Amino acid sequence: MNTSRFLEQYSARINRRQMLQQAAGGFGFLGLAGLLAENQSTHAATAADPLAIRPPHFPAKAKRVIFLFMSGGPSHVDLFDPKPRLMQDMGKPLPFEKPKLERTKTGTLLGSPWKFKKHGQSGTEVSELFPKLAECVDDMCVIRSMVADNINHNGACLQMNTGEQAFSRPSMGSWLTYGLGSENRDLPGFIVISPAQPAQGAPLWASSFLPASYQGTLVTDLTKPIENLANPRFSLPRQRQQLDLLKQINALHQAQREEDSRLSARIESFELAFRMQTQAPEAFAIDGESVETKKLYGIGESVTDHFGRQCLMARRLVERGVRMVQVYHTQTSKRSSCQLWDQHGGLKTELPNNCAATDQPIAGLLKDLKARGLLEDTLVLWGGEFGRTPTAEGDNGREHHPFGFTMWLAGGGIKGGIVHGATDEFGWHSVTDKVHVHDLHATILHLMGIDHERLTYRYSGRDFRLTDVSGKVVRSILA
Repeated sequence: MNTSRFLEQYSARINRRQMLQQAAGGFGFLGLAGLLAENQSTHAATAADPLAIRPPHFPAKAKRVIFLFMSGGPSHVDLFDPKPRLMQDMGKPLPFEKPKLERTKTGTLLGSPWKFKKHGQSGTEVSELFPKLAECVDDMCVIRSMVADNINHNGACLQMNTGEQAFSRPSMGSWLTYGLGSENRDLPGFIVISPAQPAQGAPLWASSFLPASYQGTLVTDLTKPIENLANPRFSLPRQRQQLDLLKQINALHQAQREEDSRLSARIESFELAFRMQTQAPEAFAIDGESVETKKLYGIGESVTDHFGRQCLMARRLVERGVRMVQVYHTQTSKRSSCQLWDQHGGLKTELPNNCAATDQPIAGLLKDLKARGLLEDTLVLWGGEFGRTPTAEGDNGREHHPFGFTMWLAGGGIKGGIVHGATDEFGWHSVTDKVHVHDLHATILHLMGIDHERLTYRYSGRDFRLTDVSGKVVRSILA
């Protein structure tokens, strides 16, 4: 049977079904959709072309985001927030009452085993564990006054990635692609590179109640990033014919049903997969990079090769118009862990291993972006879900700490070479210019040209947004 005859018969069956519904007095979704067509026109257009570029609310300073997520919670007092008082009083109890929100009764004050030194023209102090990254401090804004609301990994990771601690909410990457679309229609707008998935898994990059087209595309295999990309049976023209027929059948099928973003996303995914056959292999092909570039990222070295490949892949993707790339550090050359930076013990050996695996790749990423003219409109964000306690857990570890910790940003409209905010002299509480997770999200959206209070989605009778009902832009860190 030829294509036109098949579609004619299929359409006739649908028409007969609709006539029977009307004869029986049924109103039917199609009739309701006709009455509501004017109100739904905008939503229908979005569903038909979910990743079409949409204008920002105001001129943007950044076009794309790379989020380097250090799963488990890096220790701020050992990396970016030097505390001489900790060394002076090491072994003594914390001289004030700890917050009621705590997991274990940690012991006495624990000074950092590593030295800090001032770097760059800005004189920003960085631990000796990050010698390569320290060379980039004049491009970085180090926020030492971050605060979060959850002391456990699950809730804290959800909040840092989605703005919500307990319930499923759209991830930041999903909000960005929903609000702005994608610059490259032949690649996903939001890509997550995570060879070993963190314990929280897909909810960290899911679209939740946003249309499914905005969820992150997960890459776990660095040698074969996208499975089943090539079609060994048919040529591209033959595949195009297949997809055209499938699209017409799906349109007839969809016309009988209420709008379901999962169905729309599935239909669009076929088209995206077809287009990706020509774009994705080249985008992910880091082996074609020069020897000098690979060396810059530490590729080929046993300690840095794995994360170096992730960072270089991120640069290649944003260079080709991917809106957001999230890079999870969840694996080293020696071992794999869901919470790699979670040093409850083994601080003196595991933290240096983690820093050694990421220092050169991240510094290489910043230098490479800057050399290519990409850093000025690419926002790079580094951090985990919280920090670690200034007090000791056992004799060689630190507990979870959301009360004051460090993250840094670079490029994309950020003022470089500055330190924003401060914790107290022990590194426990954020005491100056606090930056809540909601404030961080509001600032990121602002840099992308989005008013965080206007980027909303109506679901279950109310308007939702990434920053919930709070959040303010941290304007003092903007260039």
